[in-house]
Amino acid sequence: MSQREQAPKVSEPAEEKVAPAAEETAEQPSTSLSEILLRAEKAYAAYMDAQKEVANAYRTSELDADKGYRDAEHQARSTRDLGVKQAAKARDEVLTGAVRARDEALAQAEQAYKNARERSENTYREQEQKAKDAWDESVKQAIKAYEDAVTQAEKKREKIIEQAWNVYTKSAG
Repeated sequence: MSQREQAPKVSEPAEEKVAPAAEETAEQPSTSLSEILLRAEKAYAAYMDAQKEVANAYRTSELDADKGYRDAEHQARSTRDLGVKQAAKARDEVLTGAVRARDEALAQAEQAYKNARERSENTYREQEQKAKDAWDESVKQAIKAYEDAVTQAEKKREKIIEQAWNVYTKSAG
């Protein structure tokens, strides 16, 4: 067995494992090999404890960094989800407004078409009535002109017959 394996390991706190101060060592004129080995063993144990503390601190730091990353990722995901949700809501509001505007425009266009059609129908009926009235008036005038012409022709015929009769009665008489 080596001397290290023979020396007892001390599990004292790290503060107690520190080597004696230089002043104390100077007062002790000679140290035995077992004392040197004991101090070396204490120093090694303190070194191992310090190494464990460093490893624990590193692991804690690593866990804290991992937790920080997960928290930041969760926050980023939440922010993204909120942004997507707000964008979808804004899109839905815009689409709803567009549908409403389209429906209103269609209703107005249908009403304008209905009004234009009514005006067109009214104008047609008015023009039709005017045309009928004008036709009736033209027919009345044509009939009146005919009747006037016939009356004139009858008067003229009667006058000619009367003149002819007068001429005949004067010559026969």
